[in-house]
Amino acid sequence: MQDIALNVFLVLFCVAIFAGFIDSIAGGGGLITIPAMLIMGIAPLDTLGTNKLQSQFGSASATIAYARRGHVNLREQLPMAVMAMLGGGLGAVTAAFVPADLLRTIMPFLLIAIALYFAFKPQLTDIDSHRRITPFVFGLTVAPLVGFYDGVFGPGAGSFYMLAFVALAGFGMLKATAHTKLLNLGSNFGGFVVFAIGGAVLWKLGLAMGVGQFIGAQIGSRFAMKNGAKIIRPLLVLSCMAMATKLLVDASSAWSIATIWETIFPK
Repeated sequence: MQDIALNVFLVLFCVAIFAGFIDSIAGGGGLITIPAMLIMGIAPLDTLGTNKLQSQFGSASATIAYARRGHVNLREQLPMAVMAMLGGGLGAVTAAFVPADLLRTIMPFLLIAIALYFAFKPQLTDIDSHRRITPFVFGLTVAPLVGFYDGVFGPGAGSFYMLAFVALAGFGMLKATAHTKLLNLGSNFGGFVVFAIGGAVLWKLGLAMGVGQFIGAQIGSRFAMKNGAKIIRPLLVLSCMAMATKLLVDASSAWSIATIWETIFPK
């Protein structure tokens, strides 16, 4: 556990508020919090583990806000969240054996494709459309698969959930956003458990940022419910493009997932 100055706590608390706001609407909160923690001198391994802790507060906060307004039925969707959690945990456990370089190469282009889909597909509104697969099949396939990706790698998981809810489940934009936050919470928790077991979590910082995430997500989810697709759609496109750009810029990063895994669980 490294000592962290009070000013670092305060800066990252404010960063978490903004990240929670953005993430509750369009996802991509980690794009804000992870670079901020690295800039403030937090070690890469601790950054990833702590980010998993604090991001759960934002996902939980947004989920609660959406559920209170009837945009997600927690009891009905809980099995999907559990499947996402199992996928996230399995992904984190097997991260050392997954070709991270291949993921870094493919993911930016998939995120760009998602951005183009949401930018140019007509009639993307808050009204539900034709459902292509049943909730049962969605829970058995999409939820654990995207959760697995979230545990292995992470960036863009919320965008993949959004795409699946809109294109396969036939959800409107607001409903898809609400359900995405719940599954994000599940897969984040699954990955977080692995980091926590390895001692790669700064608990005080993570909890402080978690409070910021909770506040930001409350504000953001209310903003999304007030404005619906007209604000969710452009922010989602911008979030996907920003994540794709960051992954392309960071392609030559010195620390890989395999290195992180070996640090958590040395042989």
